[in-house]
Amino acid sequence: MSKAFIAGVLQDSIECTGVAANQAASDLIAAIVRELKKEGGFTLPSFGTFTVRKTKARKALNPRTGDPVKVKAGKTVRFKASPNLKKAV
Repeated sequence: MSKAFIAGVLQDSIECTGVAANQAASDLIAAIVRELKKEGGFTLPSFGTFTVRKTKARKALNPRTGDPVKVKAGKTVRFKASPNLKKAV
């Protein structure tokens, strides 16, 4: 799924211009990112839950050379599908 796909669905659904649908898709994605930063997660009923998780620093291997590399601690977003979504798919 891409931003263009979301914009296309919005454009067909509310019969607006492509520019307005693209702006609405951008605003939707920005709102999701803000909510993840602020609250650390959010839930879309009947779809699923997005959560932010911290990752620990670790050692990894460079796949090209096989040399060990240090990977810094960071954050990642996890998604858990709702039972309704699992049934639909």
